[in-house]
Amino acid sequence: MGPNPTSRMKMFTTSYSSLDQMSLYPDSKIKEYSSRTLLMKFYSRIQLDGKFDEVWGREKDQFPQPIDPNEDPYGYLGMTKNPDGSITRLSQVQTPGTPASSDPSNPFQVSKDADVNQSKGTWARIFVPRAAFDSFPTTKLPLIVYFHGGGFVVFSVNTAMFDALYTPIVTEIPAVVVSVEYRLAPEHRLPAAYEDCFEALHWIKASNDEWLEKYADFSKAFLMGTNAGGNIAYHVGLSAAACMDDLLPLRIKGLILHHPFFGGTELTESELKLAKDMVIPLTVCDLMWDLSLPIGFDRDHRYCNPMAFITSDQFDQVKALGWKILVTGFDGDPLRDRQIELWKKLEEDGVSVTGKFDEGGSHGYEALDPAKAKELAITIKDLVESATTS
Repeated sequence: MGPNPTSRMKMFTTSYSSLDQMSLYPDSKIKEYSSRTLLMKFYSRIQLDGKFDEVWGREKDQFPQPIDPNEDPYGYLGMTKNPDGSITRLSQVQTPGTPASSDPSNPFQVSKDADVNQSKGTWARIFVPRAAFDSFPTTKLPLIVYFHGGGFVVFSVNTAMFDALYTPIVTEIPAVVVSVEYRLAPEHRLPAAYEDCFEALHWIKASNDEWLEKYADFSKAFLMGTNAGGNIAYHVGLSAAACMDDLLPLRIKGLILHHPFFGGTELTESELKLAKDMVIPLTVCDLMWDLSLPIGFDRDHRYCNPMAFITSDQFDQVKALGWKILVTGFDGDPLRDRQIELWKKLEEDGVSVTGKFDEGGSHGYEALDPAKAKELAITIKDLVESATTS
Protein backbone atom coordinates (compact mmCIF):
# COMPACT_ATOMS: atom_id res chain seq x y z
CA MET A 1 0.00 0.00 0.00
CA GLY A 2 1.20 3.52 -0.71
CA PRO A 3 2.94 5.24 2.18
CA ASN A 4 0.92 7.60 4.30
CA PRO A 5 2.75 10.93 4.03
CA THR A 6 1.33 12.15 7.32
CA SER A 7 3.61 9.69 9.07
CA ARG A 8 6.77 11.32 7.74
CA MET A 9 6.01 14.92 6.88
CA LYS A 10 3.80 17.77 7.95
CA MET A 11 0.70 18.37 5.94
CA PHE A 12 0.30 21.07 3.33
CA THR A 13 -3.41 21.38 2.69
CA THR A 14 -5.19 22.81 -0.33
CA SER A 15 -8.75 24.02 -0.41
CA TYR A 16 -11.13 24.84 -3.21
CA SER A 17 -13.96 27.29 -2.70
CA SER A 18 -15.67 26.30 -5.94
CA LEU A 19 -14.92 24.66 -9.25
CA ASP A 20 -15.08 28.03 -11.00
CA GLN A 21 -12.98 29.87 -8.47
CA MET A 22 -10.34 27.51 -7.15
CA SER A 23 -7.75 29.19 -4.96
CA LEU A 24 -4.53 27.70 -3.70
CA TYR A 25 -3.13 30.90 -2.26
CA PRO A 26 -4.65 34.08 -0.81
CA ASP A 27 -4.55 36.95 -3.32
CA SER A 28 -2.48 39.14 -0.99
CA LYS A 29 0.22 36.50 -0.85
CA ILE A 30 0.19 36.01 -4.62
CA LYS A 31 1.42 39.60 -4.86
CA GLU A 32 4.36 38.75 -2.61
CA TYR A 33 5.31 35.38 -4.05
CA SER A 34 5.12 34.75 -7.77
CA SER A 35 4.03 31.35 -9.04
CA ARG A 36 7.55 30.87 -10.34
CA THR A 37 9.00 31.39 -6.86
CA LEU A 38 6.40 29.10 -5.31
CA LEU A 39 7.14 26.38 -7.82
CA MET A 40 10.82 26.86 -7.11
CA LYS A 41 10.08 26.20 -3.43
CA PHE A 42 8.50 22.87 -4.37
CA TYR A 43 11.38 21.90 -6.64
CA SER A 44 13.91 22.79 -3.96
CA ARG A 45 11.94 20.43 -1.69
CA ILE A 46 11.62 23.01 1.05
CA GLN A 47 9.34 21.95 3.86
CA LEU A 48 6.70 24.61 4.46
CA ASP A 49 6.43 24.46 8.23
CA GLY A 50 2.84 23.89 9.25
CA LYS A 51 -0.55 23.79 7.64
CA PHE A 52 -1.81 25.98 4.80
CA ASP A 53 -3.33 28.81 6.83
CA GLU A 54 -0.48 28.81 9.30
CA VAL A 55 2.12 29.02 6.53
CA TRP A 56 0.44 31.87 4.74
CA GLY A 57 -0.05 33.74 7.99
CA ARG A 58 3.70 34.12 8.37
CA GLU A 59 5.67 37.20 7.39
CA LYS A 60 7.71 37.17 4.20
CA ASP A 61 11.06 37.20 5.99
CA GLN A 62 10.06 34.13 8.02
CA PHE A 63 9.94 31.89 4.94
CA PRO A 64 12.92 29.62 4.39
CA GLN A 65 14.68 30.95 1.31
CA PRO A 66 14.73 28.66 -1.74
CA ILE A 67 18.02 27.27 -2.95
CA ASP A 68 19.32 28.78 -6.20
CA PRO A 69 19.35 25.85 -8.67
CA ASN A 70 22.06 27.50 -10.74
CA GLU A 71 24.42 27.53 -7.76
CA ASP A 72 23.50 24.28 -6.03
CA PRO A 73 21.46 21.90 -8.22
CA TYR A 74 21.97 19.00 -5.78
CA GLY A 75 20.66 21.02 -2.86
CA TYR A 76 17.80 22.28 -5.02
CA LEU A 77 16.73 18.66 -5.52
CA GLY A 78 17.08 17.84 -1.83
CA MET A 79 20.26 15.77 -2.06
CA THR A 80 24.03 15.92 -1.66
CA LYS A 81 26.75 14.44 -3.85
CA ASN A 82 29.08 11.94 -2.21
CA PRO A 83 32.82 11.62 -3.05
CA ASP A 84 32.18 8.39 -4.96
CA GLY A 85 29.61 10.10 -7.19
CA SER A 86 26.57 8.62 -5.46
CA ILE A 87 23.94 10.82 -3.82
CA THR A 88 22.42 11.06 -0.37
CA ARG A 89 18.84 12.24 -0.12
CA LEU A 90 18.34 14.77 2.66
CA SER A 91 15.72 13.19 4.90
CA GLN A 92 15.18 16.46 6.78
CA VAL A 93 14.23 18.26 3.55
CA GLN A 94 10.93 16.86 2.43
CA THR A 95 8.33 17.88 -0.09
CA PRO A 96 4.87 18.54 1.38
CA GLY A 97 2.59 15.60 0.70
CA THR A 98 -1.08 14.77 0.92
CA PRO A 99 -2.69 11.44 1.82
CA ALA A 100 -5.47 9.67 -0.03
CA SER A 101 -8.81 10.66 1.40
CA SER A 102 -12.51 9.81 1.27
CA ASP A 103 -13.32 12.83 3.43
CA PRO A 104 -17.03 13.58 2.90
CA SER A 105 -16.31 17.29 3.31
CA ASN A 106 -14.37 17.30 0.03
CA PRO A 107 -17.03 18.02 -2.61
CA PHE A 108 -14.77 17.32 -5.58
CA GLN A 109 -13.12 13.91 -5.36
CA VAL A 110 -12.28 10.89 -3.25
CA SER A 111 -9.07 8.90 -3.45
CA LYS A 112 -7.40 5.76 -2.17
CA ASP A 113 -4.03 4.00 -2.57
CA ALA A 114 -3.44 0.50 -3.91
CA ASP A 115 -0.32 -1.63 -4.35
CA VAL A 116 0.91 -2.35 -7.87
CA ASN A 117 4.06 -4.34 -7.10
CA GLN A 118 5.02 -4.65 -3.45
CA SER A 119 8.45 -6.09 -4.23
CA LYS A 120 9.34 -2.91 -6.10
CA GLY A 121 7.46 -0.56 -3.80
CA THR A 122 5.26 0.70 -6.63
CA TRP A 123 1.68 1.72 -6.04
CA ALA A 124 -1.08 3.92 -7.41
CA ARG A 125 -3.57 6.46 -6.15
CA ILE A 126 -7.07 6.19 -7.58
CA PHE A 127 -9.24 9.32 -7.81
CA VAL A 128 -12.98 9.27 -8.41
CA PRO A 129 -15.25 12.33 -8.78
CA ARG A 130 -17.30 12.88 -5.65
CA ALA A 131 -20.49 13.22 -7.72
CA ALA A 132 -19.99 9.75 -9.20
CA PHE A 133 -18.90 8.23 -5.90
CA ASP A 134 -22.01 9.45 -4.11
CA SER A 135 -24.42 8.25 -6.78
CA PHE A 136 -25.19 5.17 -8.81
CA PRO A 137 -23.68 6.09 -12.20
CA THR A 138 -25.40 4.63 -15.24
CA THR A 139 -22.31 5.14 -17.40
CA LYS A 140 -18.65 4.70 -16.55
CA LEU A 141 -16.10 7.48 -16.81
CA PRO A 142 -12.99 7.88 -18.99
CA LEU A 143 -9.77 6.71 -17.37
CA ILE A 144 -6.68 8.94 -17.17
CA VAL A 145 -3.49 7.09 -16.20
CA TYR A 146 -1.19 9.80 -14.86
CA PHE A 147 2.60 9.76 -14.42
CA HIS A 148 3.98 12.45 -12.11
CA GLY A 149 6.90 14.77 -12.81
CA GLY A 150 10.21 15.37 -11.06
CA GLY A 151 12.88 14.72 -13.69
CA PHE A 152 12.84 10.99 -12.85
CA VAL A 153 14.67 11.75 -9.57
CA VAL A 154 12.26 13.52 -7.18
CA PHE A 155 8.59 13.81 -6.21
CA SER A 156 5.81 11.30 -5.74
CA VAL A 157 2.17 10.65 -6.41
CA ASN A 158 1.41 12.36 -3.09
CA THR A 159 3.48 15.51 -3.73
CA ALA A 160 1.09 18.32 -2.87
CA MET A 161 1.48 20.43 -6.00
CA PHE A 162 0.07 17.64 -8.19
CA ASP A 163 -3.23 17.93 -6.31
CA ALA A 164 -3.74 21.16 -8.24
CA LEU A 165 -3.83 19.04 -11.41
CA TYR A 166 -5.68 15.96 -10.14
CA THR A 167 -8.76 17.77 -8.89
CA PRO A 168 -9.69 19.80 -12.00
CA ILE A 169 -8.98 16.82 -14.27
CA VAL A 170 -11.17 14.54 -12.15
CA THR A 171 -14.01 17.04 -11.93
CA GLU A 172 -13.98 18.91 -15.24
CA ILE A 173 -13.86 15.95 -17.63
CA PRO A 174 -15.09 14.13 -15.38
CA ALA A 175 -12.78 11.13 -15.20
CA VAL A 176 -11.25 8.48 -13.00
CA VAL A 177 -7.54 9.20 -12.53
CA VAL A 178 -4.95 6.58 -11.60
CA SER A 179 -1.66 8.22 -10.62
CA VAL A 180 1.27 5.79 -10.71
CA GLU A 181 4.15 5.72 -8.22
CA TYR A 182 7.29 4.55 -10.02
CA ARG A 183 10.86 4.00 -8.82
CA LEU A 184 13.18 7.00 -8.94
CA ALA A 185 16.72 7.44 -10.22
CA PRO A 186 19.58 7.29 -9.53
CA GLU A 187 18.72 4.35 -7.25
CA HIS A 188 16.78 2.95 -10.20
CA ARG A 189 17.94 4.39 -13.49
CA LEU A 190 15.93 4.31 -16.70
CA PRO A 191 14.30 2.23 -18.02
CA ALA A 192 13.02 1.37 -14.51
CA ALA A 193 10.37 4.13 -14.56
CA TYR A 194 9.13 3.00 -17.98
CA GLU A 195 8.97 -0.61 -16.82
CA ASP A 196 7.05 0.32 -13.67
CA CYS A 197 4.52 2.43 -15.55
CA PHE A 198 4.03 -0.19 -18.24
CA GLU A 199 3.54 -2.78 -15.51
CA ALA A 200 0.92 -0.48 -13.99
CA LEU A 201 -1.09 -0.69 -17.22
CA HIS A 202 -1.14 -4.49 -16.89
CA TRP A 203 -2.11 -4.11 -13.23
CA ILE A 204 -5.02 -1.86 -14.20
CA LYS A 205 -6.27 -4.17 -16.95
CA ALA A 206 -6.25 -7.18 -14.60
CA SER A 207 -7.32 -5.31 -11.51
CA ASN A 208 -10.35 -6.36 -9.52
CA ASP A 209 -10.30 -3.06 -7.65
CA GLU A 210 -13.86 -2.14 -6.76
CA TRP A 211 -13.52 1.52 -7.74
CA LEU A 212 -11.99 0.79 -11.12
CA GLU A 213 -14.58 -1.86 -11.89
CA LYS A 214 -17.47 0.39 -10.87
CA TYR A 215 -16.44 3.79 -12.21
CA ALA A 216 -13.78 3.47 -14.95
CA ASP A 217 -14.47 2.78 -18.61
CA PHE A 218 -11.41 0.80 -19.68
CA SER A 219 -12.30 1.33 -23.35
CA LYS A 220 -11.71 5.08 -22.93
CA ALA A 221 -8.23 5.25 -21.45
CA PHE A 222 -5.58 7.96 -21.86
CA LEU A 223 -1.98 8.22 -20.73
CA MET A 224 -0.95 11.57 -19.27
CA GLY A 225 2.24 12.82 -17.69
CA THR A 226 3.87 16.02 -16.48
CA ASN A 227 7.61 16.73 -16.97
CA ALA A 228 9.30 13.32 -16.70
CA GLY A 229 5.79 11.87 -16.65
CA GLY A 230 5.21 13.35 -20.11
CA ASN A 231 8.37 11.62 -21.28
CA ILE A 232 7.07 8.38 -19.71
CA ALA A 233 3.66 8.77 -21.36
CA TYR A 234 5.39 9.13 -24.74
CA HIS A 235 7.69 6.11 -24.40
CA VAL A 236 5.21 3.85 -22.61
CA GLY A 237 2.53 4.95 -25.06
CA LEU A 238 4.59 3.83 -28.06
CA SER A 239 5.30 0.51 -26.34
CA ALA A 240 1.61 0.04 -25.56
CA ALA A 241 0.60 0.86 -29.13
CA ALA A 242 2.69 -2.09 -30.32
CA CYS A 243 0.88 -4.60 -28.10
CA MET A 244 -2.63 -3.29 -27.53
CA ASP A 245 -4.18 -6.76 -27.65
CA ASP A 246 -2.13 -7.73 -24.60
CA LEU A 247 -3.67 -4.84 -22.65
CA LEU A 248 -7.32 -5.63 -23.35
CA PRO A 249 -9.83 -4.74 -22.04
CA LEU A 250 -7.77 -1.55 -21.59
CA ARG A 251 -8.03 0.48 -24.78
CA ILE A 252 -5.83 3.56 -24.94
CA LYS A 253 -7.29 6.39 -27.01
CA GLY A 254 -4.59 9.02 -26.72
CA LEU A 255 -1.66 10.68 -24.96
CA ILE A 256 -1.46 13.94 -23.02
CA LEU A 257 2.13 15.19 -22.86
CA HIS A 258 2.07 18.00 -20.30
CA HIS A 259 5.36 19.95 -20.34
CA PRO A 260 7.23 16.76 -21.36
CA PHE A 261 10.85 16.46 -20.25
CA PHE A 262 13.19 15.87 -23.19
CA GLY A 263 16.77 16.87 -23.91
CA GLY A 264 19.73 16.53 -26.23
CA THR A 265 23.42 17.33 -26.47
CA GLU A 266 22.84 20.28 -28.82
CA LEU A 267 21.06 23.07 -26.96
CA THR A 268 17.95 24.68 -28.38
CA GLU A 269 17.22 28.39 -28.61
CA SER A 270 14.82 28.28 -25.65
CA GLU A 271 17.36 26.39 -23.53
CA LEU A 272 20.04 28.96 -24.30
CA LYS A 273 17.67 31.87 -23.69
CA LEU A 274 16.43 30.46 -20.38
CA ALA A 275 19.64 28.74 -19.28
CA LYS A 276 19.47 30.42 -15.86
CA ASP A 277 15.75 29.80 -15.35
CA MET A 278 14.89 29.54 -11.65
CA VAL A 279 12.52 26.56 -12.01
CA ILE A 280 14.31 24.13 -14.32
CA PRO A 281 17.61 25.65 -15.53
CA LEU A 282 20.21 23.81 -17.55
CA THR A 283 22.15 22.90 -14.41
CA VAL A 284 19.15 21.01 -13.07
CA CYS A 285 18.25 19.42 -16.43
CA ASP A 286 21.84 18.22 -16.82
CA LEU A 287 21.88 16.78 -13.32
CA MET A 288 18.53 15.03 -13.74
CA TRP A 289 19.69 13.37 -16.95
CA ASP A 290 23.06 12.46 -15.42
CA LEU A 291 21.25 10.75 -12.57
CA SER A 292 18.56 9.03 -14.61
CA LEU A 293 20.07 7.88 -17.92
CA PRO A 294 21.90 4.54 -18.12
CA ILE A 295 25.51 5.04 -17.00
CA GLY A 296 27.85 5.98 -19.82
CA PHE A 297 25.26 7.53 -22.14
CA ASP A 298 24.82 11.20 -23.06
CA ARG A 299 21.69 13.23 -23.67
CA ASP A 300 21.27 11.96 -27.21
CA HIS A 301 20.15 8.64 -25.77
CA ARG A 302 16.69 7.71 -27.08
CA TYR A 303 15.16 8.06 -23.62
CA CYS A 304 16.21 11.70 -23.52
CA ASN A 305 16.17 12.75 -27.17
CA PRO A 306 13.51 10.79 -29.07
CA MET A 307 13.86 13.10 -32.08
CA ALA A 308 17.25 11.53 -32.81
CA PHE A 309 15.68 8.09 -33.20
CA ILE A 310 12.39 8.68 -35.02
CA THR A 311 11.99 6.33 -38.00
CA SER A 312 9.70 6.61 -41.00
CA ASP A 313 7.27 4.08 -39.51
CA GLN A 314 7.61 5.23 -35.88
CA PHE A 315 4.00 6.32 -35.49
CA ASP A 316 2.24 3.95 -37.89
CA GLN A 317 0.59 1.97 -35.09
CA VAL A 318 -0.46 5.16 -33.29
CA LYS A 319 -2.15 6.34 -36.50
CA ALA A 320 -3.74 2.94 -37.11
CA LEU A 321 -5.25 3.00 -33.63
CA GLY A 322 -6.61 6.50 -34.23
CA TRP A 323 -4.97 7.95 -31.13
CA LYS A 324 -5.14 11.65 -30.45
CA ILE A 325 -2.20 13.39 -28.81
CA LEU A 326 -1.96 16.69 -26.93
CA VAL A 327 1.37 18.43 -26.28
CA THR A 328 1.32 21.44 -23.94
CA GLY A 329 3.81 24.01 -22.69
CA PHE A 330 4.62 27.65 -21.95
CA ASP A 331 6.90 30.21 -23.55
CA GLY A 332 8.70 30.58 -20.22
CA ASP A 333 9.81 26.93 -20.17
CA PRO A 334 13.39 26.21 -21.31
CA LEU A 335 12.10 22.90 -22.72
CA ARG A 336 9.58 24.63 -24.98
CA ASP A 337 11.49 24.21 -28.27
CA ARG A 338 11.89 20.47 -27.76
CA GLN A 339 8.20 20.09 -27.00
CA ILE A 340 7.22 22.05 -30.09
CA GLU A 341 9.68 20.07 -32.21
CA LEU A 342 7.99 16.82 -31.19
CA TRP A 343 4.53 18.29 -31.80
CA LYS A 344 5.50 19.39 -35.31
CA LYS A 345 7.13 16.04 -36.09
CA LEU A 346 4.01 14.15 -35.02
CA GLU A 347 1.90 16.49 -37.14
CA GLU A 348 4.25 16.08 -40.12
CA ASP A 349 3.97 12.30 -39.85
CA GLY A 350 0.19 12.41 -39.97
CA VAL A 351 -0.61 11.82 -36.29
CA SER A 352 -3.74 13.51 -34.94
CA VAL A 353 -1.96 15.91 -32.59
CA THR A 354 -2.72 19.27 -30.99
CA GLY A 355 -0.17 21.68 -29.56
CA LYS A 356 -1.15 24.14 -26.85
CA PHE A 357 1.60 26.62 -25.98
CA ASP A 358 0.71 29.72 -23.99
CA GLU A 359 2.61 32.97 -23.54
CA GLY A 360 4.63 33.56 -20.37
CA GLY A 361 4.36 31.03 -17.59
CA SER A 362 7.04 28.54 -16.65
CA HIS A 363 7.63 24.81 -16.46
CA GLY A 364 4.82 23.24 -14.44
CA TYR A 365 2.97 26.55 -14.26
CA GLU A 366 -0.55 25.11 -13.96
CA ALA A 367 0.35 23.51 -10.64
CA LEU A 368 0.51 27.00 -9.13
CA ASP A 369 -2.19 28.78 -11.15
CA PRO A 370 -5.70 27.41 -10.53
CA ALA A 371 -7.18 29.25 -13.53
CA LYS A 372 -4.57 27.72 -15.82
CA ALA A 373 -5.07 24.29 -14.23
CA LYS A 374 -8.79 24.49 -15.00
CA GLU A 375 -8.04 25.69 -18.53
CA LEU A 376 -5.76 22.68 -19.02
CA ALA A 377 -8.45 20.33 -17.72
CA ILE A 378 -10.97 21.75 -20.19
CA THR A 379 -8.48 21.27 -23.04
CA ILE A 380 -8.02 17.66 -21.96
CA LYS A 381 -11.78 17.24 -21.78
CA ASP A 382 -12.04 18.37 -25.42
CA LEU A 383 -9.41 15.80 -26.40
CA VAL A 384 -11.16 13.02 -24.48
CA GLU A 385 -14.51 13.83 -26.05
CA SER A 386 -13.10 14.01 -29.57
CA ALA A 387 -11.25 10.69 -29.13
CA THR A 388 -14.18 8.78 -27.63
CA THR A 389 -17.13 10.11 -29.65
CA SER A 390 -17.76 8.06 -32.75
